[in-house]
Amino acid sequence: MNLVEVFKQGGFIMYPLLIFSVALWTVAIQKIWFLINFRKQAKYFFDEGMRIIQSKRFNEMEWLYKNCPEIIAKPHSAIFENTNSQEEWDARMQRRLNETTQGLKKNLWVLGTIGSSAPFVGLFGTVWGIMGSFKAIGVAGKSGFAVVAGTISEALVATAAGILVAVFAVMFYNYLQVKVTETLNEFKNGLGDLTESFNSAKK
Repeated sequence: MNLVEVFKQGGFIMYPLLIFSVALWTVAIQKIWFLINFRKQAKYFFDEGMRIIQSKRFNEMEWLYKNCPEIIAKPHSAIFENTNSQEEWDARMQRRLNETTQGLKKNLWVLGTIGSSAPFVGLFGTVWGIMGSFKAIGVAGKSGFAVVAGTISEALVATAAGILVAVFAVMFYNYLQVKVTETLNEFKNGLGDLTESFNSAKK
């Protein structure tokens, strides 16, 4: 039995589960690729920023961050913005980091939603299949495996598909949550190093 036959056997409930599956793989692959690129870009602009600071050519900073993705540029630019107090600088940096955090977590809610709802969609398919079994028994006027085999099979396939989709969604969600945290901590550490170097270079 191939996948197409299994899909057909699962009944109409397989179509929303197919949409869930396509959505979770699309979001997961896009997010993994995004995090890989973010880390590469963050390292590049960190290295360039450190080079400019060490050479004290601060006029190059504006040009550097004009060519930088906004999610990276805003926190880096905040390092060099003049403020009236340390508290004001901290608040501004925190706002920029919050924007970066939101950007890194973008669309993760899709995986969480699929992970929590897919089993219930599969369960609905199970209930629908069982209802079909009782209907088949009523129409046939007798019970037995031959009467309910088709609808029970539909119920079991829908249940299995819902669980499978949910497992992959939860696995990707947890994995990406860890990777986002690691990436954000690495980014914050880089900002801290740049800030210390900048403050030292100004003295």
